[in-house]
Amino acid sequence: MSTYLPTLKQLQYLVALREHGHFGRAAEACFVTQSTLSAGLRELESLIGITLVERTRRVVRFTPLGERITDKAIRVLREAEELSAMARAAGKPLSGDLRMGVIPTIAPFLLPRILPRIRADWPELKLYLREETSRSACESLHHGQVDCVLLALPYACGDVEGETLFDDRLFIAFPHDEGVDLPERVKADTIDESRLLLLEDGHCLKDHALAACNRPELRAEASMLGTSLHTLVQMVDNGLGVTMLPQMALDAGILGGTSIEARALDADSPSRRIALVWRKGSPREKDFRLLADVLRSASTRSSD
Repeated sequence: MSTYLPTLKQLQYLVALREHGHFGRAAEACFVTQSTLSAGLRELESLIGITLVERTRRVVRFTPLGERITDKAIRVLREAEELSAMARAAGKPLSGDLRMGVIPTIAPFLLPRILPRIRADWPELKLYLREETSRSACESLHHGQVDCVLLALPYACGDVEGETLFDDRLFIAFPHDEGVDLPERVKADTIDESRLLLLEDGHCLKDHALAACNRPELRAEASMLGTSLHTLVQMVDNGLGVTMLPQMALDAGILGGTSIEARALDADSPSRRIALVWRKGSPREKDFRLLADVLRSASTRSSD
């Protein structure tokens, strides 16, 4: 076995450089100077005897072998993280650092309700949050940048395990003067696709809303303009169309100060499932299942 092995720090520098594509930004992400990161990577290249990164003034380009080694470095760093997690899991439950990714259509509505209860009940848990779209959050999970993800299903997040927390019903939101003749539950086939406002690509709520309606033409016709649910609400309040909102956003008061009305969507699958997922085989599985119980209980109590 070779005495000269890459250090975890060098592998972290390598992975950060590929993630950010820039020496300065990679150094900031690693909390070191650019010269320190650059020197660490040169030492790594000297150690293994190959060039991993082609450096020019304008671009950073990984060699084909550099790409393969970086992929392996991601797996090595993840295994190192899980080795440390095994030790933490043997101690007190829900204690120490835990990094959780949360999608934007959940974070501002659910977290303010549940975080105070988690802090009160589990004071030794240091929960670090990272808000990302579903795709980015799942990538962060598999790259070891977060330990678990709070997201909405169905969504293909790779080789993960998880627990469903609760169902989050979808509602149709529309200007007040348009709701006079609408029933308490609005059927999907009555939605005017030319006035439907949805989130931009990258937000899974858009796909959940379209799937609930089971109308393929909505994907092509809907005006997908909103960057956030709050933006969509302002557009609807100004008479620009109608949109779909989840129950948790309504419970959090997203319609406060508007004249918008909301009616439940009448469909075969009118809800999205809120779930906590983690990497399959994680040594902290017991912690995550306990956290799922805590989140489930806290969200239920908060809605009472």
